[in-house]
Formats: sequence, structure tokens, C-alpha cells
Amino acid sequence: MTTNTTPQTAPAKQGTAPAALLYAVIGGSLLTVVSAFLAWTWTAEFPGDLTYYGSPAPIQTLSLIGALLTAAYALSALGVKGLRWLTPTGARKPVWILALGTLAGTWFTVIAIATVLGGVVNLEPGAYVALAGSLIPALAAYKLPDDSHKAAPAKKLPSWAEILIITGVFALGLYVITFGIDTDDKEPQLFVTYLIIIGFAAFALLKSGLLDRFSTITANNRQVTLIGTAAAAIAFPFIQQSGDTYTLIAVNILIFATVALGLNVVVGLAGLLDLGYVAFLGVGAYTAALVSGSTASAFDIRLPFWAAMIVGALASLVFGVVIGAPTLRLRGDYLAIVTLGFGEIFRIAMGNLDGDSGPDITNGPNGIPNIPHLEILGWNFGESHDVLGITLGAYANYYFLMLLVMALVVLIFARAGNSRIGRAWVAIREDETAAEAMGINGFKVKLIAFALGATLAGLAGTVQAHVNSTVVPENYVFAGPVPPNSAFLLAAVILGGMGTIRGPILGAALLFLIPAKLAFLQDYQLLAFGIALILLMRFRPEGLIANKRAQLEYHDDTADQAPTDLATAKAGA
Repeated sequence: MTTNTTPQTAPAKQGTAPAALLYAVIGGSLLTVVSAFLAWTWTAEFPGDLTYYGSPAPIQTLSLIGALLTAAYALSALGVKGLRWLTPTGARKPVWILALGTLAGTWFTVIAIATVLGGVVNLEPGAYVALAGSLIPALAAYKLPDDSHKAAPAKKLPSWAEILIITGVFALGLYVITFGIDTDDKEPQLFVTYLIIIGFAAFALLKSGLLDRFSTITANNRQVTLIGTAAAAIAFPFIQQSGDTYTLIAVNILIFATVALGLNVVVGLAGLLDLGYVAFLGVGAYTAALVSGSTASAFDIRLPFWAAMIVGALASLVFGVVIGAPTLRLRGDYLAIVTLGFGEIFRIAMGNLDGDSGPDITNGPNGIPNIPHLEILGWNFGESHDVLGITLGAYANYYFLMLLVMALVVLIFARAGNSRIGRAWVAIREDETAAEAMGINGFKVKLIAFALGATLAGLAGTVQAHVNSTVVPENYVFAGPVPPNSAFLLAAVILGGMGTIRGPILGAALLFLIPAKLAFLQDYQLLAFGIALILLMRFRPEGLIANKRAQLEYHDDTADQAPTDLATAKAGA
């Protein structure tokens, strides 16, 4: 009897899924595409004006894009040449995710039209076509058999091809980010649909294995990736056609992201739960306001910006050491409670230094207004300037300044994380008792992390004071509807991925942009974010962008591999 020793674990070939279901996905997607060129309502009162035929509105374009992506992945599942690269790890999951995202975005838009305008009588035939067209792919894709498998090794591409791919992806990413930031605040429905489509599309790309392929390409071309990242960031103000409004949002996102990276040192690397971290941002901002020549300052001092930045960072460093020295011997919840108390003490103290309850230093609840704009080498940051024939507003100046500050913070974080002290932080985070048993001075290591995180927050605070031109205690609370505050900063680190560089930047961008665009939610914003964090902890506890250590901790593949190994053993028996 001949024994068959060939393992029976080869992945299913693409295109083996039932063709009828895939054709249904493609047909429904094309129907959704057609609906985007039809009118969805008869009146222009709905934001965006969806009354035109042959000219999709932006919100209709989002459904169109979702449908096209769904159809493209369905064609890849059918084995169409030129599209097989879309699904290196299987087609069923990305097809279903994209179909579900298109369904959610389209149905949300149609329901919003009926709700805003007062009934389904305001819907035109195009809306009904969109409802049916988006429903068919979702139902068909749900019935597709799972064809997930490990991705085959990618073919080695020429260097010029990899550079073109990186350039194209960065250009597309810049367009997508700009589209989201530039959405009109009067059209919250457009931004919600944008979040739905982009969120599902990103999840589908992750499940298809394309993001891993792109990560490999960027790892092989680090210099090109850094240049592309810098070029995309620098290009943002130049493509703004609506003035400085959205550039200001980008500046605040950079400030928020910089502070989140500082908190990531404390929470992500060292594992210290700090609930009063926003106070260090306030220390830097108040220090800069007092020494930058404000008419409301208690001190008749006007330092140049570089000196004010150093003073603000040093003041935050001192506060970090003073607060950390007596409290870092605590662990867990006790440390969190103490840092929360420090944050509240700082806010209350700044409100009481008004000359009545205490010394006249911070002008109390009124804060320190009239902080003058920066002027570096004759370049006034409060004025517009023409660069390459394009007029850049005042906030573009602060945008470029914050890019430099963020680059500095990223460099510090990367160097510190990969250093000996960074490895000690990780050891303390994983098991402080074991780390101390191996000779690591836990208190000293934690104090360094606390001081470094405070310094980085103070650095960002000095720029924030000049951008806002005023500093008030209410800007530095534990939780509130407007970031940055301690709760949002901690959420940004957890949402993005602790211990990484890109994670907190992405988390900060989302957590600042969403409240700015969805102001109509008001007090329900915190409820929405709470639900989002619960879902994140359930389905992706390591964060949106996680390091390999976190992925190994939260996702044990041993159980998944056991049935396969058993089948292989039986086949070889």
C-alpha cells in the first residue's frame, strides 16, 4: 500500500468560489454605480444637492467608489488577469467587507435624506436603485465560501516599479486625507459616509493582504518612503483652495499627534497609566504665554521663540520630575488616580492665580490672551506669504513649524524606543518585578519616561499657545467634547496602537477630526467614542497599527493551526 505523504493543506485557488454569487456581486455593484449618476432627491435642500442626473455629488461618489472596489475584488476572485494581485490572502473577506461598507454608506445616505427632508416621498428613483444595488452584493458576498489562505511570496519588482507604487499610494493617501479634512462642516452626512467607506475599505485592504505587501515594499525603500511622507505632508497647504480654515484643523491635528506621541512614551513603552498628561501640555503653553510678550503676562519679558520653546519644555520637564519622583513608586490604578489628581490640581491652580485667590500670574479663569504671533528671521507667522506663486495663509506657517516639531519628536521617540533605556521601558511594562530582578532600576527608568513624555508635551504646548493666541485653564481638562484632553490623548494612543509611531498619529488625527466634523453630536460624542473603543477592544485590541509584539500577545494562531496540523497528520498516516 502506497502512503500518500503530500500535505493536503494547499490553499484554495482564487476563482473557485461560486461564479453565480460573484456575478451577483458584480451586477449589484454596477447597479450602484449607475445609481450614482441618477438623482436621489428632487430638492436641493439636502446638503450637497443630489438632484442632478449624470453628475454625481460627492456623497454619491463615495458610494460609487465603494461599488467599484467591490466589483474589482469580485473580478479578482473570478481569476481575471491583471486583478489577481488584489487578493493575495483570499477574496471572500475583502469582497464581503467592501460590499458591507458600500451598503452601510449608501443606506445611511438615503435614510439621512428621508430624515432631513421629512419622509421617503422626497426620494427619487435613483435612491431606490442605490438601495437595491448595494443590498445585492452584500447578500451575495455573505454566502461566498471562505477562501482565506497564507499569501504566496510576492514577486520581486524592479526598484523603479516599487518607487512608482510608493509614489502612487502616497498621492492617493494625500487626496483621501484632504477630501476628509475639506468636507464642509455644514454637510455632516458627507463626512459620516466618508468615514464609513474609508473605514471598511481600509479593513478590506488589511484582510486582503495588500497592506502587508505595501509594508514590505516600504521596508525595502525606507529613504523613498521618508521622502514621500515628507513631500505629501508639505504639499497639503498648497492644495487648499478654501483658505486657512482646514489648514488650522491640520495644525491642531499635528499638535494633538505630537502630544499623543509623548504620552506613548509613558503609556505605550513604559506601561504607566497617566490620566493627567494634558497638564504638561498646559505647563508648556502657559510658560510660553508668560515669556512671549503677551500684554496680559505678569512678566515684562519677550523671548525669541527658540528660547520660549526651550523654557516651556524645561518647565514641563521640571513638573514631570517633581510629580513623578514621589508618585512613580505606585503602580496600576493608584498611579492613575494620582496623575488624574495632578491634572485637576493644575487646572484649578491656573484658575486661582488671579490676584485674589492667589498670586496674580495667570490672570485666573480669563487666561492669558493677546499672545503675539511668532517671528523667526523676519518671517511673521501671522501674515500670509506667497510661495511658488501660491498664497499661503498664516496657519500654513504654523503647519510647517509643527511638521518640524513632529519630525523632532518622532526622531526622539524612535531613538529612545530602540535604545537600551527603551528596552528597559518595555521590560518594566511587561513585568516590573522580573525586570527589577534582572538588575533594572525600575524607579529611575520610569522617572526618565515620565520626564521625557512631559518634555515632549511641553514642546508642543509652546506652539499651541501661539496658534490659539490665548491660554485658558478650560483647555486642559481630563475629559470633554473638544480635544486635546487627557481622555482623548489616552484614547488616541490606545486606538492607534501603543508603542508605535504611526499608531498615535493616526489615532490623534481621527480623534481630532471626527469631533471637529461632527459637532452636531455635542454631548453624544463621548458616548460614541466609548462604543467605538469597546468595539476596538473586542475586534482589534492591539490598535489600528500594532507592533509585532502586541499582535503575538493578542492573537494566538496556535488554535487556528491545530486543525490544519491534524489534517496534515491524518493525510500522511
